[in-house]
Amino acid sequence: MIVALDGQLAVGTATGIGVYQRDLAAALCVAGTDVRVLRAPWLDPWRFDRRVLWDQALLPLAAARSGATLLHATAGTMPLLRTLPTVVTVHDLAWHRVQAHTRPYARAYFGTLQSRAYRGAAAIVCDSHFSANEYRELIDPHANVDVIYPGVDERFARIVRTPDESPFALVVGTVEARKNLLVLIETLPSIPTLRLVSVGPHTPYADEVCKRAAELDVADRIDLRGYVTPAELDDLYARAACALIPSRYEGFGYALAEAICAGLPALAARSSSLIEVANGTIPLLDPDDVGAWTDATQALLAHRTEAEHTAARAKAVLRFAWSTAATQMRQLYERIV
Repeated sequence: MIVALDGQLAVGTATGIGVYQRDLAAALCVAGTDVRVLRAPWLDPWRFDRRVLWDQALLPLAAARSGATLLHATAGTMPLLRTLPTVVTVHDLAWHRVQAHTRPYARAYFGTLQSRAYRGAAAIVCDSHFSANEYRELIDPHANVDVIYPGVDERFARIVRTPDESPFALVVGTVEARKNLLVLIETLPSIPTLRLVSVGPHTPYADEVCKRAAELDVADRIDLRGYVTPAELDDLYARAACALIPSRYEGFGYALAEAICAGLPALAARSSSLIEVANGTIPLLDPDDVGAWTDATQALLAHRTEAEHTAARAKAVLRFAWSTAATQMRQLYERIV
């Protein structure tokens, strides 16, 4: 069995899906699966026209030429025309739920068109039971969906916590509306000792965040760093007082899973898959309740030693092991073949 695996979003500055592609391919290889990672390093995966070109022309052509037994479309999109049985990972249904502000042609492609394409998949994989339920509700109520949790890089479990004396909260993820960074900006006037460090690519939503921070006179306490290297990210996980995840919608929630594995105290929104990932070990808050976020963050900072001990006990490395994900994925591939 040879698996052709879409790795295009791991080109350049990989975000959540790119990390998923890269680490899944590596874990499958370690588990003994013959994987052919398909990518075009010269193609910018973040331009819409280039993304469509890759999904619908270059990817199926590369798969057909790879000698593979099946194709795993790992980016949440799949070709309409295929020569191989195709597994598709549907990370979330955000294009159906929370992307109304985006361009109509993007919603049509990533939402409507892909919903039709999914019906031709040999198997549907979702990152969480939440996303699987979303798939059945929004696309096909009778679908047989496999839930396979993504892994978290083992390096997060090796991070040695050395929190800064001057506290900062780490916010990991693309700066976009559904990630809800604005609710944290609203808390800063009431928590004068706290800084926010945001790590992730920017969208126009970042301008709203900066504007509101200036209005509240807290702009000097937010740091929108954009993309950082893995070493820089590890350093932030080691030094942060806590991770804050106020997102309204997540298909899995890498930021929360990474914080749990790193033993970093965290607060998360009571929303979407975050409830599932938290698994009763992380305080959950209404994503838009500024008062609740303020109170919970103040309480965490007031009892930092206790929060550190609780986070250390809550580590769930085995629950998010790539070796487990690779074994489950290989079993799915064998079922299809």
